[in-house]
Amino acid sequence: MQYAHAKPYAKWLQNLIVLDKVNFEDLDKDCDYYNNTQITCSKKTEKNNTDSNNNTTHAANAKTSKTSLPAIPQTQLNSQHIIALQKAFGYNYDELTLSIEQMAQSGKEILASMGVDTPLALLSPNPQPLFNYFKQLFAQVTNPPLDSMREKIVTSCRNYIGAEGNPLKPSADNAKRIRISRPILSNEEFYKISHLESKGFKSKTISLLFEKNELYKDIYGEINVLEEVLQRIFLQANEAIANGVQILVLSDRGLDSNHLYVPSLLATSALHHHLVRTSQRTKASIVIESAEPREIHHLACLLGYGATAVYPYLVYDSIALLREQGRLQVAYQEGMNNFINAATSGIIKIASKMGVSTLQSYNGAQIFEALGISKKLIDSHFSGTQTNIEGIDCDDILQDVIRLHGNAFGYTMNKNTDNFTQELESSGLHGYRSGNYLHGNTDSTKEEHLYDPLMIYKLQNSCRNADYKEFKEYIQIVDSKFTHIRHCMDMDFSQAISLDEVESVESIVKRFKTGAMSYGSISKETHECLAIAMNRIHGQSNTGEGGENEERFTILSNGDSANSAIKQVASGRFGVSINYLVNSKEIQIKIAQGAKPGEGGQLPGKKVYPWIANARNSTPGVTLISPPPHHDIYSIEDLAQLIFDLKNANREAKISVKLVSESGIGTVAAGVAKAGADTILVSGYDGGTGASPRTSIANAGTPWELGLAEVHQTLILNGLREKVRLEVDGKLLSGRDLAIATLLGAEDFGFATAPLVVLGCTMMRVCNLNTCPFGIATQNEFLRKRFTGKPEHVVNFMHFIAQNLREYMALLGFKNLDSMVGRSDKLSRSSTLSLSFDKAISLSSHNFTKESHKKAQKISLERILHNPLTVNKTNTFCKDYQRLNLDMSKDVSVILPQVKSAITQGKKVHLELEISNITGRTFGTILSSEITRIHGKKGLEDDSITIITHGNGGNSFGAFLNHGITLKIIGDANDYLGKGLSGGKIIVQKSPIADFIAEENIIAGNVCLYGAIEGEVYLDGVVGERFCVRNSGVKAVCLGVGQHGCEYMTGGVVVVLGDIGRNFAAGMSGGIAYIYGKHNTSHINTELVDIRELDSQDSNEVESLIAKHIQYTQSDIAKKILQNFDRYEFFKVIPRDYESMLLSIAKYQHNENPILKAFYEITGGSKKPSSTPISIQ
Repeated sequence: MQYAHAKPYAKWLQNLIVLDKVNFEDLDKDCDYYNNTQITCSKKTEKNNTDSNNNTTHAANAKTSKTSLPAIPQTQLNSQHIIALQKAFGYNYDELTLSIEQMAQSGKEILASMGVDTPLALLSPNPQPLFNYFKQLFAQVTNPPLDSMREKIVTSCRNYIGAEGNPLKPSADNAKRIRISRPILSNEEFYKISHLESKGFKSKTISLLFEKNELYKDIYGEINVLEEVLQRIFLQANEAIANGVQILVLSDRGLDSNHLYVPSLLATSALHHHLVRTSQRTKASIVIESAEPREIHHLACLLGYGATAVYPYLVYDSIALLREQGRLQVAYQEGMNNFINAATSGIIKIASKMGVSTLQSYNGAQIFEALGISKKLIDSHFSGTQTNIEGIDCDDILQDVIRLHGNAFGYTMNKNTDNFTQELESSGLHGYRSGNYLHGNTDSTKEEHLYDPLMIYKLQNSCRNADYKEFKEYIQIVDSKFTHIRHCMDMDFSQAISLDEVESVESIVKRFKTGAMSYGSISKETHECLAIAMNRIHGQSNTGEGGENEERFTILSNGDSANSAIKQVASGRFGVSINYLVNSKEIQIKIAQGAKPGEGGQLPGKKVYPWIANARNSTPGVTLISPPPHHDIYSIEDLAQLIFDLKNANREAKISVKLVSESGIGTVAAGVAKAGADTILVSGYDGGTGASPRTSIANAGTPWELGLAEVHQTLILNGLREKVRLEVDGKLLSGRDLAIATLLGAEDFGFATAPLVVLGCTMMRVCNLNTCPFGIATQNEFLRKRFTGKPEHVVNFMHFIAQNLREYMALLGFKNLDSMVGRSDKLSRSSTLSLSFDKAISLSSHNFTKESHKKAQKISLERILHNPLTVNKTNTFCKDYQRLNLDMSKDVSVILPQVKSAITQGKKVHLELEISNITGRTFGTILSSEITRIHGKKGLEDDSITIITHGNGGNSFGAFLNHGITLKIIGDANDYLGKGLSGGKIIVQKSPIADFIAEENIIAGNVCLYGAIEGEVYLDGVVGERFCVRNSGVKAVCLGVGQHGCEYMTGGVVVVLGDIGRNFAAGMSGGIAYIYGKHNTSHINTELVDIRELDSQDSNEVESLIAKHIQYTQSDIAKKILQNFDRYEFFKVIPRDYESMLLSIAKYQHNENPILKAFYEITGGSKKPSSTPISIQ
């Protein structure tokens, strides 16, 4: 009681201001924020803007009554000024339509496809927002990403504004803060924050603007203007904090023809680090009032580098203007809220990529790496951020600001001119836009694309006509591009040899692989065409994460094979059965994907056609979700376990692990190598995708040149390089690309986008819409008939690119690829980078600079080209795979010799033995594998092999168990029990000598039945968290489950005879769960499911399963429930879409094809595509 009186927390919390509950009548009446917001940083201030038309929407809003803040502007919008501001802050038509307009309309971030093929910010001749020089970091393997959508119970976008106080000295003042529910402020929220001085919250606005005449100092080398303005900002912040200000507002409002601005990210991070260095950071919060941020990535950068909240006022003005122009069909307030909600959701998702669940943790965490910024600038204002290739400094940032300002105000303020355009230009940020390029003409207003129409034509035509001469024309176009780090490199041709001495094309193509494109993202015809082509040249195709129909495992009548050599195991585990794994030459564990690392995926129900559902062991018309992490990989040790499981499932297959390039990937790769992987794939950030959020495509991950070099060097330094092969993928388009990749350490090469183009793709970028006009990225039967690709076209491409690689090998002096691997001493920084740049700036012209690659001159390749051979010369490439001795496992040494009669003659065999955590690890998987090799998917008759074990089942006990195998543990089991169960039966019964109560104790660990497909499981006790994650067909009974039970489940039946943990059925899109105890309903995540009472049919099913459970486990609690069975004590959990599909199938059960008929009814689709014309995007 004495402590409670000394620390009255409840009373202290009354000092907390909840912004959502603040009424306008509570705000300061004698304060006009906007009248006091003047340009104070310049020596000569302008109390009024030069043009009365400079009043923007939100200034007008704020000057109205203090008791209400109109959502819609009362004055007519000045569209000309808004567009001028948009140009000055670097907006373009693509961002306006694909980001602001779409998010304001739908409240969701727009999806895009086919990756990014535009230049890095450092290599682009066009002005780039500073945000574009930062790449989001993400978790791989350890501390995995989390699912912010399905696991909202652990995420929060709440934050607090104001002085933080001393956490070691709790007091009432520590609670004196403003709580905001989201980091992106609306007009009203920003107005409230600015008018709370009477509540004890003083704010100070510091302008980011400076006068144009200050530029002359920079021209004559007197001082760097941006640095001078930053120092002024620091001094104002120091003074404000000394005067008790708790809220520092950095504002660029008031921009006009006579004022320029400091980029908001530079100002935010610089002030943040200044306050940290001067021990003032906890004394004030930073709020950004800026016109510059308009993308989710921009907002995330500001928050990550110290801003507590952001008010993107020009976005809201743009929304108002879009409404006035008739392009936005929602009310202004709704559009603004939609944008805020979409942006907030996107920011939480970005944080989730690194496993960060709350915005408070993300705030100021700097979970980014710089790509193209000088170390000097990083050390000054972005301390602690990794930068690997050097790049721009404050001078370059200033040049971009000047160019943008000139483009905006060179004509805008002259009302009599006819040159002003009432529209922003489209620069082709994502899709190709017609225009001339630096390597074709002099116009660089459009971003250069690797894939342009002429390049696509030459590639397709040469491969279809087997014309290597024309292919060389394509090569000339590709290699003339200037978009990637490799385009800044030269090769040493001083030791050239004859082409006749070089390794043959037929040998080289064996190293080629096609990328992981799932059956679902691309059509059946395309998927099989790629597999046939790669099998013809003894290369390898990749299933992607969508599984593969077993009919393809059989050789075709003409001798071809459509069986993909590489079977991918992704987080969704779609189609990952023992039969799938046995029919592979390589098994790839996809940790991340280049286009969206740290994220999961979702295949909408309208795309889950019956044939797709069949390959994925799911229900047609029902949405399929891939979680961001593998739920059986939370550490390197967990990855080692999965590798061990897969090597048991197929002892002949190699195991590869797919990572995405980022800073620090070398350390992860070293762990992957030690975990037992045979191949490590380093994917570049620019890989293609069927559908990915726009934010992720361009802003997460780094080019493969950086990741590959880091992995290769790290493995050499750790003595691991000779034990593992390195593979690379990501926009590999020419022999030159492959040569550079080899010199940086690659031994194998992946191609995805290029083969699709060869087969007919023209980069229309509508993959996510299911409307591909060439029958490639679609499941629509009508469109698939348009597919004209042939395996020989892909074969020609592979042969041609191998021949082009041979030509480079000859020039470099290498007879074979192995001798070429890691020879980065043959690479150097290009001598052809433009060195000319006119320093002079004409302030009277809107065209301030000569077009050139000035920024690219500053690139440093030292880290990439560092050659560690001087430290360790013994291992430069993979000499032999790591051997995993499985001969001493229980399966090989004990079980297989005793069950031969069951496998070959169909006899029934019964075994009984002792096991432990070690000997029971991945128990039964090799047995299942050998049965599958002989009998295929169907396995053996039920209970042909029954094995009773006593003791402790190790990790992955019964993984990938096929039909005919029954495993029983009398004891308990560890994690991953029944992983990928493929028809077998598992029983876990508590030991008869155990005196604990079964329904109160854990009998099996976490993530049991992950990705299980078929079979039965009976557990006489409580199981851990994430039970039946992605179960697609298993029937299971247990006495209780932990949190996140039945997450992402797509089929099967689960009966829980006890309590369930929180977030049950999150992401559950199929299957049925029956739960005992109505008190459990509060733990159900009802986003996708309904809670129902049991009907008579349900009752019969539950009683039958409980009876089986009693038969196998002798469960006391199950006997009690069955003896007194009351269906009203249970409730049923069933996904809405799944139930609708089942009812529709039943409705058409007498039709010729009831499933397809039901699918078209549920999805509202048809065989023919929409009559709406398809436009290039």
